[in-house]
Amino acid sequence: MPDPDYKNQIEKYEYISGQHGGYYRHDFIDHAYLYNLYFPPEKVFTCFKNKIHDLVLNYPVAQDVLASLVGKLIHQRPEHIVVGNGAAELIKIVSGHIARKIIVPVPSFNEYVNAAPTGCSIEFPLEIPSFQLDVDKFAARIIEAGADIAVVVTPNNPTAMAVPKSDLIRLAKKLAGHDCQLIIDESFIDFVQEPDQTSMEDQVEKYPNIVIFKSMSKAFGICGLRIGYLLTKNPNFINAVRQGVHIWNINGFAEEFLRVLPDYRDVFIKSCNQVKMDRDKLYKDLTTFSGLTVYKPDANFIFCRLPDDGPSAPELTKRLFVEHNMYIKHCQGKTMPDSDRYIRIAARTKEENTNLVQAMGLILGANNK
Repeated sequence: MPDPDYKNQIEKYEYISGQHGGYYRHDFIDHAYLYNLYFPPEKVFTCFKNKIHDLVLNYPVAQDVLASLVGKLIHQRPEHIVVGNGAAELIKIVSGHIARKIIVPVPSFNEYVNAAPTGCSIEFPLEIPSFQLDVDKFAARIIEAGADIAVVVTPNNPTAMAVPKSDLIRLAKKLAGHDCQLIIDESFIDFVQEPDQTSMEDQVEKYPNIVIFKSMSKAFGICGLRIGYLLTKNPNFINAVRQGVHIWNINGFAEEFLRVLPDYRDVFIKSCNQVKMDRDKLYKDLTTFSGLTVYKPDANFIFCRLPDDGPSAPELTKRLFVEHNMYIKHCQGKTMPDSDRYIRIAARTKEENTNLVQAMGLILGANNK
């Protein structure tokens, strides 16, 4: 049965485009949300089913045990970790209550700026048209503005591009004497070619001004469980964030997931490799469109600029949904020039990606190179 809030596909699009989840209830192909389709394995769900009475009827553990569970997973000491109800909870605490002035390269994940009080955020434009972060210019702007929190999302959302580790280390060094915490959001790091060599988690001991943020929803495919964490060697920052987290901020299902996750490390790596293969094939197929600028992705999604002589990003997004029941994300409203020309496409299965490319070809005129 259709949802009572819409009577046809056009009304359905208008309804969905105003939502922030619950998509599975509405029967369309979701190329907007950015999660791993190949994880968790069915055994994890069986575990939940077998323990459902205990998980529903009992209080979950609090922060000290949660930090130990994540610490076991990432091989870090629990006193350096805070576990959040998704990274969004931690972002809200840091942007909304801890930061005096927060600076974020844009375009990026909007929540860091949205969660900050009016007048407390600064947007630093990325280089156009490359969308690369010039860390030397960024450092100079941070110091000039007197920001106490700086954010780098890597790989970035919506551009899907990672910042080189050497650049991030240089940025951390430049900010070391300026009372500024550098938040490095690595929510999509598992989709780069060599995650272990790219992540900055191994640098927290050396640079106490670094804070790693990570949403586990994306790579682990658990959007509904809501788990995220931060990692830093700075005890004052850890304590300030913990004061903003309530005692039972993580539910029993999320706790159980953290308990069983170490048993599935190999399965997880294999799932991420499958995502990368699907993404790379989608990237290759999208590059065949004439006039479409396709940015090489480091994440599980692809950022594109549409040709100037074709439909706008909102028009393409609406037509894909109305005519083909596929939903992508347009970037109109993001802080960048010509935002209505850019789209973000989440990689799904090989077959679904092929179907999307075919549908885009029908709308864009299939002007392949």
